[in-house]
Amino acid sequence: MSERIILPVQLVDRTVHVHPDLTPLRVRTLNLTAVQDALRAAGIDSFAVRALDDRAPAVGVRADQRAAVLRALAALAASTGAYLSVVLPKPSGRDLLHDGGDAKAWDKAREAKVLRLTWFRTDPAQTLVHGRDYGCDVEFWGTGKDGERIWAPRPNQVTRVLRRDDPVVEAPAEPFTRLAGPRPVLPPLRTRPEMNTRLPEDIGFPIDVVYTWVDGTDPAWQRRRAGITGETYHAESASAARFLSRDELRYSLRSLHANAPWVRKVWIVTDEQTPAWLDTAHPGVQVVSHKEIFADPSVLPVFNSHAIESQLHHIDGLAEHFLYFNDDMFIGRPLAPQAFFLANGLSKFFLSQGRVPVGPITDEDTPVDAAHKNNRRLLAGKFGPSTAQVFQHVPYALRRSVLSEIEAEFPQEWATTMASRFRSTRDLSPLSNLYHYYAYLSGRAVPGSVKYGYVQLAVPDLAARLSRALARRDWDAFCLNDAYSTEEQLVSQATILRPFLDGYFPVPSPYEKRG
Repeated sequence: MSERIILPVQLVDRTVHVHPDLTPLRVRTLNLTAVQDALRAAGIDSFAVRALDDRAPAVGVRADQRAAVLRALAALAASTGAYLSVVLPKPSGRDLLHDGGDAKAWDKAREAKVLRLTWFRTDPAQTLVHGRDYGCDVEFWGTGKDGERIWAPRPNQVTRVLRRDDPVVEAPAEPFTRLAGPRPVLPPLRTRPEMNTRLPEDIGFPIDVVYTWVDGTDPAWQRRRAGITGETYHAESASAARFLSRDELRYSLRSLHANAPWVRKVWIVTDEQTPAWLDTAHPGVQVVSHKEIFADPSVLPVFNSHAIESQLHHIDGLAEHFLYFNDDMFIGRPLAPQAFFLANGLSKFFLSQGRVPVGPITDEDTPVDAAHKNNRRLLAGKFGPSTAQVFQHVPYALRRSVLSEIEAEFPQEWATTMASRFRSTRDLSPLSNLYHYYAYLSGRAVPGSVKYGYVQLAVPDLAARLSRALARRDWDAFCLNDAYSTEEQLVSQATILRPFLDGYFPVPSPYEKRG
């Protein structure tokens, strides 16, 4: 039994259930299970529906059982503190939630084609409340004229019509929400056989995540870096802010656990470093040393992200499809794997409004622009078009086989990038630019779209920007980037960033040590 408290939700006091280790997928599962268990206890065979919404589960019942269904749901709501709303027909006025324990509220549901039961649920820190977006819909399927079939009151992913008296079966729950992914992680549910099917848009392949991470405060790492001199190209390359760890990785992993639970395994690539808080015994995470993946380990140590990125596809055991994260990237709200890949295996990329400067490399170019110009030269030589746009700082969707092909296609330039200890005018930018254009021009990537936020930490109004982001929570993905902060700014940022990250991602991931 969960603890119940009263909390203001959008300025209205609500009954809220407190759960440890709460995630959006768990909220969805709790709500669906509560409804199906209550109906089954009342002798009503409900069936889970492949709904169009990944967050809100849907349960179908026969419309000729309406009276018994409403009695069972009213009793459930009264005993558990659920709220009631009518979904279909769509309310003409204010779409209000009603106390499910109020008998008068159920009068409004007498003719509803679809209603929703909502439980408000929060974590022990009470910083994030999940509500009606994850409420369980109950659909009343009407009997057709022939008396042998029942008809859906609204579209779903599979069918609008079922045989009236076909049996209900137990089936895996994962196909009923893209938030779960292909691996069995949820309790089974009850459904009709027609709903228990794989659709062409369902992703069945594993997707991994790769991070690159460095702790620039580590004395051993500082000594290795101090031993390499004379190879820096630009002030940005040597900036201390580029290597500062503010524990972003901990919170980025929390964002994965909460909002992308379909990830199979996380790989953290480091220069002989491991975060002290990381539970390396967890089977879902593995730390990988640069020495394990560099084709030529003699070039090590390197302090150039382009060089490290050129070797990530060499990770032994890495899935063909993977997402590459910098540790300052976060998933802001639940996303399906289809946000990054199509079910046929194509990866997606996310263009920004930024442009690569025209012309050859000059002294005015940043290391990033120089690398993009090198990419452009290679791509134009192979495919013809001259690339201009750059890409958003969101997780990069990649395929190992395509990266291996690019490495084989441009072996000299790839090897030069691998051996570049600091960012240089000779670098490629393998993962943030070159891969996406190469894959697109060879028919293996397509444009995608996410609602994206980018915050440069050196801005003077940092606190206000983060406060707005926390209140709205409407970014699919966001990046908290820093390359230019002064020492004074680094100190002040610490008092702003930690409360923001704790508030946005309050639930520890299973990759963190406990106790």
